[in-house]
Amino acid sequence: MNEGLFDQGLFGVDEEEKAARIAANAPLAVRMRPRTLDEVVGQDHLLGPGAPLRRLVEGSSPASIMLYGPPGTGKTTLATLVSHATGRRFAALSALSAGVKEVRAVIDEARRRLVRAGESTVLFIDEVHRFSKTQQDALLGAVEDRIVLLVAATTENPFFSVVSPLLSRSLVLQLRPLTDDAVRVLVGRAIEDERGLGGSITVEQEAEDHLVRLAGGDARRALTALEAAADAVGAGGVLDLATVEATVDKAAVRYDRQGDQHYDVTSAFIKSIRGSDVDAALHYLARMIEAGEDPRFIARRLVIHASEDVGMADPTALQTCVAAAQAVQLIGLPECALNLAQATIHLATAPKSNAVTTAISEAMSDVRKGAIGSVPAHLRDGHYAGAAKLGNARGYRYPHDVPEGVLTQQYPPDDLVGRDYYEPTGRGAERVIAERLPKLRRVVRGEE
Repeated sequence: MNEGLFDQGLFGVDEEEKAARIAANAPLAVRMRPRTLDEVVGQDHLLGPGAPLRRLVEGSSPASIMLYGPPGTGKTTLATLVSHATGRRFAALSALSAGVKEVRAVIDEARRRLVRAGESTVLFIDEVHRFSKTQQDALLGAVEDRIVLLVAATTENPFFSVVSPLLSRSLVLQLRPLTDDAVRVLVGRAIEDERGLGGSITVEQEAEDHLVRLAGGDARRALTALEAAADAVGAGGVLDLATVEATVDKAAVRYDRQGDQHYDVTSAFIKSIRGSDVDAALHYLARMIEAGEDPRFIARRLVIHASEDVGMADPTALQTCVAAAQAVQLIGLPECALNLAQATIHLATAPKSNAVTTAISEAMSDVRKGAIGSVPAHLRDGHYAGAAKLGNARGYRYPHDVPEGVLTQQYPPDDLVGRDYYEPTGRGAERVIAERLPKLRRVVRGEE
């Protein structure tokens, strides 16, 4: 007789009861995992009528898929729904622990079931980007022959981390971080649903708002925090903001992405960078990130600021900020906080110039006032038939024909000859431009 079963209190308990007991002891995020497609919240771009993922879950599409997205967006849930909705067997592997041997064993079992009983297998592989090339290659034949329907999940861009042959056999679907509204629905459901807390506690609005902010688009994070806080107050208790803060060891950041705090903190962030206070700038950056601000919004502000307040005083600032914006798209939070911080530090410590801003503002102001004028004939396009008859491009002088690479020639319309827009400062790299620009203007305008 197996003493281990006595120790666990499971001797004589049927399999269904065992499963029920295990499920009841599972984390809240697992217990609240959607059982049907209708319970899934978010990812509307993939689950709408006729969308690829809906067709796959409903069994009308046999394609293998790569689910690419940040944690807590429903990758495992959707993989499970694919197997349940289509009546297929479900097998799961984690790239963190499985090797080629385990992959081949699952494929061999899937092949036996398909031959003997016609039963198809959905193979879910979590963190597939952690598989080596050899491990990924081991999947190719089974995916190609549909021995398994592969549903692979990754938090990294599969076009960088998954071998091309496997990608070409799969449909890549990108999952997006959940919106605050979606997370709020899931939190509310977990509070009331019998699978969750069953209405055993009351949650104050401020506490719920903080749980939503903590999530950062990650449903699992929100439900884990809710479960920990609910345990702290116990059945019949009231969950308030202070309890959530104490439980998760993270203070609530007073920040409304649609309200005054959003605009006030953003304004303070930009003005701190402009004022070269790198420490204040990093403080406001941290507040935005911790409050769940969209990192793409922060990246856009940095790219704008690179030209608005640094400009040609440090031309590399724009390169840094564009690279940070690309990193945000590529890797997302939390890692992209490093890229945003680097761009913030670069801008705050760079020499400042608003000469680019002033130059384009004045040029656009003149255009709006009607100071347009005709393009000088020698600058017009001369490549089409009949252009020469109109006098287009006649008399144009090619600057590369002279050793200096710059020569006297009229470029602006007649009414704007001599009008200066760009006035470089003497700060940073603009110091060199400030010395060179007057000489360029004199040569171009024939003043020397």
